[in-house]
Amino acid sequence: MAKKSKKLGRLSIGEMRNLINKKAGVEVAFDLTKDNPTQVKEWISTGSRWLDSIICRAQLAGIPIGKIVEIAGLEGSGKSYMAAQVAANAQKMGIDVVYFDSESAIDPQFLSNAGCDVDNILYMQPPSVEYVLETIEELLGSNDNRMLFIWDSLALTPSVSDVEGDFNPQSSMAVKPRILAKGMSKLTVPIAASKSTFLVLNQLKTNITRSPSEAMTTPYVTPGGKAMHYAYSLRIWLTRRKAKASFIIDDNGYRVGSEVKATLKKSRFGTEGRQCTFKILWGNDVGIQDEESWLEAIKVSDNLKSAGAWYNLVYEDGTSEKFQAAKWKEKLQNEKFRNRVLQIMDEEIIMRFEKKEGDAKNFYDIEGEENA
Repeated sequence: MAKKSKKLGRLSIGEMRNLINKKAGVEVAFDLTKDNPTQVKEWISTGSRWLDSIICRAQLAGIPIGKIVEIAGLEGSGKSYMAAQVAANAQKMGIDVVYFDSESAIDPQFLSNAGCDVDNILYMQPPSVEYVLETIEELLGSNDNRMLFIWDSLALTPSVSDVEGDFNPQSSMAVKPRILAKGMSKLTVPIAASKSTFLVLNQLKTNITRSPSEAMTTPYVTPGGKAMHYAYSLRIWLTRRKAKASFIIDDNGYRVGSEVKATLKKSRFGTEGRQCTFKILWGNDVGIQDEESWLEAIKVSDNLKSAGAWYNLVYEDGTSEKFQAAKWKEKLQNEKFRNRVLQIMDEEIIMRFEKKEGDAKNFYDIEGEENA
């Protein structure tokens, strides 16, 4: 039988908060008008300004610190490349990076080319899902610094029963989802409280279902079970274009990159369903061709007029500057031109969406890509 509490009279919300925290021995009740674990105050850039612009309403964002995030994609769509870019940007913010590489696909030169400080990355090849979750729990309990945990990937990490059992999938059916359901219930609050971030890379798999209508509306699914869907604050799905023109070709005709489409499959920041495109380099240089995508991002603006192969960028004072797409990167070296482009991006991608101005299709529907 529970011990009966002594009546203390009418308590204010602040007094109740202090009473609960004293009983818990740790801070579990928070003042939402002050610093609290649920509020996202910082973001880690994805390396794509266009993508950063569509993640959260009314601000330039990125990967939310203190949350669990999924980047899922088709094969060769750039999941690991984007994760490496996020890792490099996290290190610049003083965040420790812990990389779980279940696919044994990352090499030091790749991370270095993406801008990472390889000497200061804790790299592991985890033997099981349980190991990943237990290691995160251990590090959260022993390290006061903020951490970025990257799991590459959930889909290819076995459970202990998978490792110790046979190759019959029926013998360990639904084991991983049950493990993850328990793991997320244990880790979500500690991740938020420590201002750490859990970035889960996952695979998009064809939705094999008996219902044709469901397969048409939801062509892809991700491994891990429904518990992960609820745990994620942000889900970014990456798909590739089918056309050969989507590849980036060097001067000798070799493929060194490809174009991808990013779709926000889930967003707790009011932006679910938004899309953008950018190109990822995976040759000698590793990273996102960020500035090249800005031209595509502002094509819907009335401040960018086109006539044949020529464009006119209109400044606030009414003057304009003429250029061709081939000279775009060169024009961005001019500070006045660059600042005007960034201003238009903020107006068109962030503020017009917030104010619900213009055609909604400009924010959601990107043509010429694989259906995601």
